[in-house]
Amino acid sequence: MIYIALPDSKPRLLPFYLAMEEYIAHQNHDDDCFFMWQVQPTVIFGRNQLIENEVNLDYCKAHHIHTFRRKSGGGCVYADMSNIMFSYITKDENVNFTFNKYINMVALVLCKLGIEAKASGRNDILIDGKKVSGNAFYHIPGRSIVHGTMLYDTNMENMVGSITPTDEKLVSKGVKSVRQHIALLKDYIDLSLEDFKTFVRKNLCNKELMLTAEDIVGIEDIEQEYLTREFIYGNNPRYTLVHHHRIDNVGDFEIRIELKNNLIKEVNIMGDYFLTGDIDNRILKPLKNVPFEEQSIAAALPEKVDDIIMNLQKNELIKMILNS
Repeated sequence: MIYIALPDSKPRLLPFYLAMEEYIAHQNHDDDCFFMWQVQPTVIFGRNQLIENEVNLDYCKAHHIHTFRRKSGGGCVYADMSNIMFSYITKDENVNFTFNKYINMVALVLCKLGIEAKASGRNDILIDGKKVSGNAFYHIPGRSIVHGTMLYDTNMENMVGSITPTDEKLVSKGVKSVRQHIALLKDYIDLSLEDFKTFVRKNLCNKELMLTAEDIVGIEDIEQEYLTREFIYGNNPRYTLVHHHRIDNVGDFEIRIELKNNLIKEVNIMGDYFLTGDIDNRILKPLKNVPFEEQSIAAALPEKVDDIIMNLQKNELIKMILNS
């Protein structure tokens, strides 16, 4: 696997690294690619999440925490310079296979350090039953991109406060609760953060590609989309119906529907689910101008939807849309 290196160590905003993943994915590398990165305090939320539902914007503003959206699904995470972000780009197009392969690959590296790490659930790596890494993925034609956190250490108050109420008692209580459910690598290994990064790199990669000044310009061009207000905050008009659902091993959903004369004029599916296919062209667009009743909705949807939204069955989607 190729390690992608930057020619300098200047601090960059999180969208630069997301753009770097895309840029690398569009290059025709036969080998898989990997790189690590760190950012100043930042909250990053999933492609299909509403920022006002997930992020405490007042807390973030008061504590100088950046907020950005990514193109992968999944939930909201906090990152800072005391933890590490991993990015993995592969030409494998089977997203489920790629995701599982990557998570198990990272867990194996931790095991080489004497840590009993295990892949778990939809997207986590656990140590002693506690989460040390959460991951998300998305697909572009010909490439799959997986990225995630690796908790070496972190500012727990910022992690909790940026996604919970700012009341000090609630934040304090939240820190204690979250701390019981997450693992920090510093408690399990004697390596410094930098030494850990070196260990990971040596165990995952056998080549290096140093990016050029021209590459940086290409990445910065892609980065501009991530920095726009439209991408970060999204376009969320009022909807006639808003339904909330949770399906185990699939995710939390907020279904927003605009109805007119009992026809679906607009529909949006928000949440922390994982996309494995084209939701816009295979689910959202086909539902426009469809009567708001079970038979018509079923006819408009494809027979299989678990290749669009990971682990979701068609009958479950129909029930969520109808809130039945």
